[in-house]
Amino acid sequence: MLRNVLASLLFLAAFQAGVTSGSPHQFPVQVSGGSQTNEGYCPQFAALQPSKHHGLDVALESEYNSPGFLYNAIHALSTVVRVPSASYDGMASVDEDPRWEIFGTLHAELERLFPVVFDTLEVTKVNKYALVFQWKGSDESLKPVLLTAHMDVVPVEPATAGDWIHPPFSGYFDGTWLWGRGSADDKPDVVSILTSITHLLKHDFTPRRTLVVAFGIDEESGGQHGAYENGKYLEERYGTDAFAVLLDEGAPFMELYGGDVIFAMPYTAEKGYFDLKVEISTLGGHSSVPPRHTAIGMLASAVIQLEAHPHETQLLRTGTLFQEVQCAASYGPAVPEKIRKLAKAAVDDDDALAALAEAVLEWNPMAGASLATTQAVDLISGGVKVNALPEKAHFVVNHRIAAHSSVADLQARTAKLLQPVAERYDLSLAAFGKNVTAGSGAGGHLVLSDAFGTALNPAPITPTGHTPVYALVAGTIMAAFESSVEYKNRTAVVQPSFALGTTDTKHYWNLTRNIYRYGHTHMSNYYNGAHTINEASKPKSLVDKIAFHTKFILNWDESDIERF
Repeated sequence: MLRNVLASLLFLAAFQAGVTSGSPHQFPVQVSGGSQTNEGYCPQFAALQPSKHHGLDVALESEYNSPGFLYNAIHALSTVVRVPSASYDGMASVDEDPRWEIFGTLHAELERLFPVVFDTLEVTKVNKYALVFQWKGSDESLKPVLLTAHMDVVPVEPATAGDWIHPPFSGYFDGTWLWGRGSADDKPDVVSILTSITHLLKHDFTPRRTLVVAFGIDEESGGQHGAYENGKYLEERYGTDAFAVLLDEGAPFMELYGGDVIFAMPYTAEKGYFDLKVEISTLGGHSSVPPRHTAIGMLASAVIQLEAHPHETQLLRTGTLFQEVQCAASYGPAVPEKIRKLAKAAVDDDDALAALAEAVLEWNPMAGASLATTQAVDLISGGVKVNALPEKAHFVVNHRIAAHSSVADLQARTAKLLQPVAERYDLSLAAFGKNVTAGSGAGGHLVLSDAFGTALNPAPITPTGHTPVYALVAGTIMAAFESSVEYKNRTAVVQPSFALGTTDTKHYWNLTRNIYRYGHTHMSNYYNGAHTINEASKPKSLVDKIAFHTKFILNWDESDIERF
């Protein structure tokens, strides 16, 4: 998933600049021109430290900051990285495909590393290799908390194995970096969650609110065998909308807008997904007597028609990106003054809102990936021999659907755009299972379809603002900064963000409306991102992640919000 995180951050990365920030945790950050914040769209919350569990929290913080604890965390992460638990596209069922068996090895290692968790919590193996842990609370009127992660990694391309500084499944720690596939995505979350629970158990903590943990086995290839099955299991056991909150892997924190101001960016929305297949079929024949337009030639017209009509950008006040812009304008040291003024005015001025959208795109054109549905013609195929007219030709367009749109809207728009192409070449037109008035069919047939059956609407948007759940989540993030040895003297801002990719959370939408995708680690703790050679992370960042997960569990256990 980290590759999706990086893609979502790319269009913002250019905004970093060397501008100094205000004093630690003081809001608003002072910027040139004395611009004021738009509190309604980017509220900030004080650090929420556990109170009823204050003594336990302090004791655990002391343990987490000890050298022995770091050594054990390094050992645990190294151990699980050494298990090559790759998931592949197109894998058969867990009973048919032997490549799943490596997850049995990973289970054994997790049980050896975290025996108290496996001995104390109710552990269910869903679809043989996905894992669900349930820690029953004493108050059944409180909705449970759900923590999720995935145990699988992307495969290593054999041709690149020799290009790694250290072997891709070595789990080697060189004193700074821990190397190997999964060291960043997503085995640190697996280790962090189980370590947090282990130490809570060792201190005889008994939860008031039920805690559920779910680990998938194929997030990197769609989640159909892991998170999908976990989601079905949990919905059958607990019901629809039965969880208070879900916390999954997601965005790191970083100095996103320059200076020394840290922005923590939990994803509260995700784009939708659709692979469009456009296929033209015609009569074949010998290429020495060709028609005026072959199937490939007509197909080229369809490509041109789509690319000539990109999706319009929209900045909506109800959208997550509007919140991102407001947070940037209020607290980002390097944000241009023009953006600050327009952002403030755009709250209730439509002309200013339109001007703000233009200014954001001028500021960085890559922001268009968040403001609109994107389309990319990625695959094309046609013809089998140079002297034979192609009888079939097709291309596939990858779409990432904007939050304000849907699969149905995209399909209707596509059919309308390509209808003139069908008419021009006298092609019949079938769009997503329905016949559309176009040509007679004498010239052939144009068919629009879902290429791989993976259509997905944009994710439901998580409520933010001054809602109690968001206040608790944001306050916990701030508390983790406040307690961190490395970050306690830094200015921090929590900003809802919009993910361009998708995570396993798409299989859990029915369980809660409060879904957060957040990885509590600084971006600099990743050596080379993920899904490429030389994946590595700094284990010291794992300690901060464990502390965050611990506070998250404790704060939710103390809270009375989100009851049945």
